[in-house]
Amino acid sequence: MDRFAKYLLTTLICIVALGQFAQALTRYVFQVPVMGLEETMMYPTLWLYILGAVNASRENSHIRANVLEIFLKTKRQHAILAIIGEILSLIIGCWLLYWAWDFTRYAWRVWKESPTLYIPTFYSDVALVIGLALMMLYTVIHMVGHVRALAGEAAR
Repeated sequence: MDRFAKYLLTTLICIVALGQFAQALTRYVFQVPVMGLEETMMYPTLWLYILGAVNASRENSHIRANVLEIFLKTKRQHAILAIIGEILSLIIGCWLLYWAWDFTRYAWRVWKESPTLYIPTFYSDVALVIGLALMMLYTVIHMVGHVRALAGEAAR
């Protein structure tokens, strides 16, 4: 799974970079903008943002402002704080997932298309619900790890 995520994110980064390069080259050097390039770039860009957040969740490397950790001395206190943080993340994430699912159902029902190339926007809209579901899965995995670490420490 790590290898797949690495290659997918690298591919998306390359697609976005090449698309932006092509847009700048055609627009500013050749003075001929490519019609619909911005539209097509929306899809890999959005998936890159969402899957990048999923990757950060998988690696447990989201930016955090854990000021309380400065005041906590023991590993047990750190584990309890981490569990509380994961529970809060899970509650907020599930609430957002509910709204993302509602939006996805709406996008499926309406089936909007992009203005120039008529590409269904559903393919970018669905990224949000998939990304949030994966982030919640990784949040649960990390929370279970923290609970196990706390239980293992309590058993000592």
